[in-house]
Amino acid sequence: MSTGMERVYVARLAGTAVFDPIGDAVGRVRDVVILLRRGATPSAVGLVVEVPGRRRVFMPLTRVTSIAPGQVICTGVVNLRRFQARSSETLAIAELFERSVTLKEDQSVAYIEDIAIERDRTRTWVVTKLYVRKSERRKGVLGFPRRGESVVVDVDHVTGLAQRDENQGAELVIQSFSDHKPADLAAALMEMSPSRSAEIAAALDDERLADVLEEMPEEDQVVLLSTLRSDRAADVLEAMDPDDAADLLGDLPPSEAAALLELMEPEDAKQVRQLLNYADDTAGGLMTTEPVIVGPETTVATCLALVRKQELAPALASMLFVVRPPLETPTGRYIGIVHLQRLLREAPHEAIGAFVDPAIAPVDPADSLDEVSRQMAAYDILALPVVDADHRLVGAISIDDVLDHLLPRDWREHFEEDQPPSGVTRG
Repeated sequence: MSTGMERVYVARLAGTAVFDPIGDAVGRVRDVVILLRRGATPSAVGLVVEVPGRRRVFMPLTRVTSIAPGQVICTGVVNLRRFQARSSETLAIAELFERSVTLKEDQSVAYIEDIAIERDRTRTWVVTKLYVRKSERRKGVLGFPRRGESVVVDVDHVTGLAQRDENQGAELVIQSFSDHKPADLAAALMEMSPSRSAEIAAALDDERLADVLEEMPEEDQVVLLSTLRSDRAADVLEAMDPDDAADLLGDLPPSEAAALLELMEPEDAKQVRQLLNYADDTAGGLMTTEPVIVGPETTVATCLALVRKQELAPALASMLFVVRPPLETPTGRYIGIVHLQRLLREAPHEAIGAFVDPAIAPVDPADSLDEVSRQMAAYDILALPVVDADHRLVGAISIDDVLDHLLPRDWREHFEEDQPPSGVTRG
């Protein structure tokens, strides 16, 4: 194997494009798998590569023929099974960055910020250097802690590399995912050890953690939520979409769910309790209580501003639900829906009530999943209104919620295994 660099730093390798021998893109490097064995030099055995479909797979370093600035060249067959670290394996970025070690020279504490790997005479990639930040010991002129000095040290000049750090930080890991979608971070957390994923979750803000939880399978949601303090868990549930929060609480023991609901803000808890009254496979169990709701006199310009909100799911942004006041669910009498595409063709000052589509009939909260899916297919729409016996809007069902319930519970794993990307073949 030839390398364009004799020494490779993991932080610089992250995000590097991976190509096959003929130049087709395979994916991007997301982490490096390290073996930490007592009495032996730590070694790197493979890369975690994100391939199309947000799948993360293991690529042995024996399949890497070249590492150069901006590219990694691989060869051979790559197993497309979703990567899951073994008990003997450690992820460099996710689990070693910010871990504390002790410098043998003066017994001071330092924190890992980067790791260098090099190929030895046996063609094995070994960890040779650590880029560390020394702990803050002195205070600056204003009395604030001064950031410790950063230095490069040989790996055999430190101790404690293989020891779990109860106070390990998460800033570098979170920063590495700052430009990624929540689903990417969710996938990464599921690859980490339970203790490390709990540390990352604890360091995320409520909104970001809520987004990440919504992208996880139900069993993983429950496990991660259980690592949080009860008051923090309630805050995160408040930040989730009400239907997702209800689904998660529905998977908890009733006593735990009730306790968390008591800790939530009354208005948020009220919406979630409303959804918990419905079976999962009914319109009421599928719906969200927060679609875009407007009165008939609202102008087109105002409506277009409402659907521009970044936090709004694309399916729910495709239409607006027109009702009589009040405009919170359960609303006043439901009037109808207006398609976003129709609004784009109308004058900004026009009232939205003139453009209601009379052909779309709402569903009842008790209607089955089968009935909801048939309605969506018949109308060819991305969201469907749900009204109660008094014809008040109580929520809306988006196509993504329907698909989540129609597909098998383990559809993510099957998708990962059944969709080989360009440049990669099955192992």
